[in-house]
Amino acid sequence: MRGGLSPLRASAHCLFVMATEQRPFQLVVFGASGFTGQFVAEEVAREQATPERSSRLPWAVAGRSREKLQRVLERAALKLGRPTLSSEVGIIICDITNPASLDEMAKQTTLVLNCVGPYRFYGEPVVKACIENGTSCIDISGEPEFLELMYWKYHEKAAEKGVYIIGSSGFDSIPADLGVIYTRNKTNGTLTAVESFLTINSGPEGLCIHDGTWKSAIYGFGAKSSLRRLRSASNLKPVPVVGQKLKKRWPVSYCKELCAYSLPFLGSDMSVVRRTQRYLHENLEESPVQYAACVTVGSITSAIKLMFAGLFFLFFVRFGIGRQLLIKFPWLFSFGYFSKQGPTQKQIDGSSFTVTFFGQGYSQGLSTEKNKPNVRICTQVKGPEAGYVATPIAMVQAAMTLLNDGPDLPKGGGVFTPGAAFSRTKLIDRLNQRGIEFSVISSSEV
Repeated sequence: MRGGLSPLRASAHCLFVMATEQRPFQLVVFGASGFTGQFVAEEVAREQATPERSSRLPWAVAGRSREKLQRVLERAALKLGRPTLSSEVGIIICDITNPASLDEMAKQTTLVLNCVGPYRFYGEPVVKACIENGTSCIDISGEPEFLELMYWKYHEKAAEKGVYIIGSSGFDSIPADLGVIYTRNKTNGTLTAVESFLTINSGPEGLCIHDGTWKSAIYGFGAKSSLRRLRSASNLKPVPVVGQKLKKRWPVSYCKELCAYSLPFLGSDMSVVRRTQRYLHENLEESPVQYAACVTVGSITSAIKLMFAGLFFLFFVRFGIGRQLLIKFPWLFSFGYFSKQGPTQKQIDGSSFTVTFFGQGYSQGLSTEKNKPNVRICTQVKGPEAGYVATPIAMVQAAMTLLNDGPDLPKGGGVFTPGAAFSRTKLIDRLNQRGIEFSVISSSEV
């Protein structure tokens, strides 16, 4: 929707601002005792103590067990050297199966950071409670069906309430989504297409991911037909292709710039970035950018092994018994990359990520019709371990942006991707200050 707020939405937004000023907490971390939630709670505590903060940040943790939440705060206090932390943070007892408790949580805060997944099972009740109680919500879902379904079911309702529901605000998919926007902003001309290449770096202890992410992937790929039906029912007109069409890569391809083989990246980045580009085109009249996502795997041998492992995984998720086996034995079927225990601190400390973006476009004054691209740009987003360091940083800085950059957010609220919500805010600056670094590697006109 273009233009300003309707009278109804303007009124709802004013009431929301007035109400949230009187709430006891600015944000609540829901699911703080979960594996990822504990790291998000720790990151909020770290943000609360930053010297540049000009005002206090009243916040709380929420979950089913007071004892577990207390232990999370005690561990964070010990790690950050803040013995009084536990007494500074509120505790809210809340259960995803109890809608009344979700309402009570939402009424006490301006913003909920929802860390309870898989979101296809547990995400919607939180979104619903937040909207009904005039509370914004940020999640770290990497599940395209959930993210897209929430838009179709709740965008108008959230807009009427003047609240923001922003999905995929962790490693899925802030580096990719904001990385494309950063590349566009740094292009001298019109950016028309971007390919991204994710490289995960590990230390001597290797890599490991908690099996919560594994379960989300199993259920997501097992329900791909539902996502196809949802997209078909939405009946959206295609976003126009500007300039030369981005060529599709083979399932295994070689990136000469990175001297590495790559596979298609099967996460939510493609879905999220494309939704952002649609929003920016339809609402802000910006030129849409074509996008494709890959992950580097090193040698051709590694690429072929991973491709066959992926085919094996995609076969198993089609059947109930296959999904049960994958869930029961994550370490076995993921070749050791996923486990019920998650990574050790040494594994986390030794890991990092780099996303490299190769963009093409047209210099100012050159028509995008019938001409070949004559602008090339390469940018990078680099950061610490993706799942439990970069994700909490991204989520918490998205929260700080939502709380502090109000005039630069889309007017009137709704359900948004990170790029749609934050394209005109200072989120990239905030991430740069916290160790997720955006930079230009090269830029040239051919």
